[in-house]
Amino acid sequence: MQSNQSHFIDVTQLQVGLYVHLDLGWMDHPFGLSNFKLKDEEQIAKIKKIGLKKLRYDPKRSDCKPLPVSAEAPVAKADSAAKSAVNSNKIKASNSKARRLVELHQAIEVSEKKFVIASDVASQVTRNILTKPQTSIEQATSLVNDMVDTALMEGDVAIHALNGNQSSDKNYQHSLNVTVITLMMSKSIEMSKEDVRLLGMAALFHDIGKAEIASNILTKKDPLTKSEQSHYELHSEIGARMAQEVGLPVRVGKIILQHHEHTDGSGYPNRLKTDEIDPLARLVALANGYDNLCNPVNPALGRTPYEALAYMYASQRSKFDEALLKHLIKVLGIYPPGSIVQLSTGVYGIVISANPSKPLRPYVMLHDPLLSRRNPQILDLREESNINIISCMRASQLPPEVLAYLNPRTKISYFIDKKLLDDKADSN
Repeated sequence: MQSNQSHFIDVTQLQVGLYVHLDLGWMDHPFGLSNFKLKDEEQIAKIKKIGLKKLRYDPKRSDCKPLPVSAEAPVAKADSAAKSAVNSNKIKASNSKARRLVELHQAIEVSEKKFVIASDVASQVTRNILTKPQTSIEQATSLVNDMVDTALMEGDVAIHALNGNQSSDKNYQHSLNVTVITLMMSKSIEMSKEDVRLLGMAALFHDIGKAEIASNILTKKDPLTKSEQSHYELHSEIGARMAQEVGLPVRVGKIILQHHEHTDGSGYPNRLKTDEIDPLARLVALANGYDNLCNPVNPALGRTPYEALAYMYASQRSKFDEALLKHLIKVLGIYPPGSIVQLSTGVYGIVISANPSKPLRPYVMLHDPLLSRRNPQILDLREESNINIISCMRASQLPPEVLAYLNPRTKISYFIDKKLLDDKADSN
């Protein structure tokens, strides 16, 4: 107990270089983080304005020792009128930031609720396409049309990783992820609305042929034998046949047939090359490949979103349309949603949404043990010009207490929606 007490200091002992902890909720102070190293006198003035008498500091992460209690007396005699004006402006800025954070949490909650509904529909239509084809196609068409309208809406649209309180790993649907990614990419590609709708339907149903593949093969975590692989590869042809039987558009069936073809001719079932593959099938193949890297049958083999993109660009470029691969990287950002990151402040977090106009400045959910996991701090890095992402990592690299708090998903689920806040002023 005594050692903990020694880590508390009076506000009059603050000086630049101390690493401090504000034991307050994120709405109760004007800073982007609740723990940080003091960089200037303005930050000290802000802390004093909050009204704290004492606060914690971390000797190991500080560059200096606290001032003696009496050393702050001369500062207290400084021009109070000037300080009052500065503090007034800072309070206004703090209140504005607090309102924006409330709006941000509300936007995330709305997006999560939409995702859960979409996940349920995606599960139903792919499960019931043979037994209830008409109903399944009607439900799928409605879902895809809504998503297409969102993807093609005026203004910025973003792709979000679901990591909040409304959904869980059980809501993960591979077909929905592939649909979200392909529709997000369609916004930046010259494509008719009708083609985008066909793309969405094909992406949603691209794996329906797996309904006739033995479940022990689909769920096998070890590498498939040559015989098992040959049987598994039949799902593209089976899916194309099923699409025709249930009355899906002819082109949707063609895309389903070709969604494992590679531009270098190494794919299946027909070893087609670039110009022989339907352009929409190239999009589905790309999104399908990315999601399979992030969310394989054996989670132990899963790559982080950052690793998956890097691997595709470095080692699989010949398999995919390179121009589309660059579009995918642009859509997902340098740090794709779902990435676990460490900030320049030392704080860990999970990227929950890309900022379309600023690929290096995403939204990050932070580890902050002072806040409830149900209401975590969300940082928009466009507003924090002095904070940067310094590394991406795997969940296994996180300290145990951080892992327990962030609780990253085993399966990364994506959803497409308008960007979280519309009236943002761009910063670096």
